[in-house]
Amino acid sequence: MAIEHAILVSLLEKPGSGYELARRFERSIGYFWTASHQQIYRVLKRMESDGWVDVRDVPQHGRPDKKEYTVADLGQAVLSSWLHEPIEPESIRHDLAVKIRGAAFDDPAALIHEVERHRRAHGERLAHYLAGEERDFPEAEAPAAPGPLDAGRELQHVVLRGGIAYERMTLAWLDDVLATLHRLAAER
Repeated sequence: MAIEHAILVSLLEKPGSGYELARRFERSIGYFWTASHQQIYRVLKRMESDGWVDVRDVPQHGRPDKKEYTVADLGQAVLSSWLHEPIEPESIRHDLAVKIRGAAFDDPAALIHEVERHRRAHGERLAHYLAGEERDFPEAEAPAAPGPLDAGRELQHVVLRGGIAYERMTLAWLDDVLATLHRLAAER
């Protein structure tokens, strides 16, 4: 996936400025795709010149005008074409897993602090995802309301649930790694 596709999806969900897009990447799109503010602005400029997005100046009181981006017809066509293309399943490059295997040739206990650090980071990410789910999808706890489904919200939520499941799986694996490292350290 290219950053352009993530930007098109975000703008179709809600038009916005470069700053607003960057905030969305930090808050929700970052669950599955990260980008810096500079990347977003650089790509928006290119997408505008390629005709994928339209931009309009929005006056603001007491602040400079902002540029609000929307998806142009060509951008919608590009996204549609990309959605219909097959993509390869992702391969994982996992430095920590290689270190864990390499610990067999050194002191396995030396990795305990590093694995604990990873566990804390994934625990924090899971807490962030769960807080986002509670904030953005409070209806998830309630029975489904009758009426038409909002496909956008349903699909946003299913991606978030995937992130939650991934973090839970990673935490369970890291707990297993820590238990193994502690056992091996005790046997030395």
